Amino acid sequence: MLALGIFLLTLILVIWQPRGLNIGWTALGGAALALATGVIQWRDIPIVWGITWDATFTFVALIIISLLLDEAGFFHWAALHVARWGGGRGHRLFPLIILLGALIAAIFANDGAALLLTPIVLAILLQLEFSPAATFAFVIATGFVADTTSLPLMISNLVNIVSANYFDISFDRYALVMVPVDIVAFLATLLVLTLAFRRQIPARYGTAHLPEPRSAIRDPLLFRASFPVLLLLLLAYFITAQWNIPVSVVTVAAALVLLTVAGRWWRGGAGAEISVRKILWEAPWKIVVFVLGMYLVVYGLRNAGLTQLLAQVLQWLAGQDQITATLGTGFLAAALSSVMNNMPAVLVGALSIHQTGLATSHPQIHEAMVYANVIGCDLGPKFTPIGSLATLLWLHVLDRKGVHIGWGQYMKAGLLLTPPVLIMTLLALSVWLHCLGG
Repeated sequence: MLALGIFLLTLILVIWQPRGLNIGWTALGGAALALATGVIQWRDIPIVWGITWDATFTFVALIIISLLLDEAGFFHWAALHVARWGGGRGHRLFPLIILLGALIAAIFANDGAALLLTPIVLAILLQLEFSPAATFAFVIATGFVADTTSLPLMISNLVNIVSANYFDISFDRYALVMVPVDIVAFLATLLVLTLAFRRQIPARYGTAHLPEPRSAIRDPLLFRASFPVLLLLLLAYFITAQWNIPVSVVTVAAALVLLTVAGRWWRGGAGAEISVRKILWEAPWKIVVFVLGMYLVVYGLRNAGLTQLLAQVLQWLAGQDQITATLGTGFLAAALSSVMNNMPAVLVGALSIHQTGLATSHPQIHEAMVYANVIGCDLGPKFTPIGSLATLLWLHVLDRKGVHIGWGQYMKAGLLLTPPVLIMTLLALSVWLHCLGG
């Protein structure tokens, strides 16, 4: 009960964020309290850091890359092209916006897709003079697809990296399993969103007031450099996987290259169009402290026996069949994510799956559960606003832009849209793993 009380107190403060108290210091305070009360021990700190360091530094590097490209006009340029490709037809623009969100989520992580693309889409919708109902449909679609299609690569979501590293899954093996599953998740998302908002999507829209895409480019040199750098980054992930090089090493290297270009460091900063200092200042460094602190608090739940209790439930699911085990694990992870946030939920799920001992006795079901836990933690946050920090930040960004989505309104949409996408995605995982032979 002490471990649970510390966790709930920490989670409430992380979500509430009292004035002057950021999520990093809140989580670290929770970890200090857990340490002082004996819920965790000093020896647990290096264990948790070993689980989380690669994910946190990868996340920070990806956000730096995303901020650099956003300042260069990359995302605005892409959104303007999409708006023009829509050809003035709302029912063509809607899937194109969803596809753009899915691609950005895959490469720049769900946080990048939700936080960077949303303001740009809002600005374009304002230029297109969309109604409030149509704007709501596109905004919900942008935020929803950012999480539901953050499955394909390890880097597409912070929880993906944590789980893959915990179970020693290489970048290429992860992609082999999850890219086809993510395609199903994308198609399911597209279907569900289209059915839900088909009446709100305008039949026609004017494109005369849209600026030329090239007008969005603010740093031409950085813009041009981004294409080969991103291509080489993706190739490097697969190549370096053969030598078990951490993904953070590759991602940080790409961030440094783009920072060099943006800051014109080879000529002392002369001609720089972007403030590199501003980008580095806005980088989410507090996430490093938050992840370590929050995961230490969660490790206290493990020490108190919560994960052993969940392991018993998972063992029962594994005793049924692979589809039942996959669906059960996915929905259990989704439920945990929706009430306790997906960051701690993925570690609780990973620790519980590890404790089942299924890796040696039932390796195929074990692998299905590992990936189902990731899917549940990626999609589960859409049930409630507290499911992920990205969703809370996304709602905050919308509020600042004058688009207010209440928690009741959000949960109504989340409870309607999430279950069918989650079911179809988990079934696709089970079928695909069967095709791969486990």
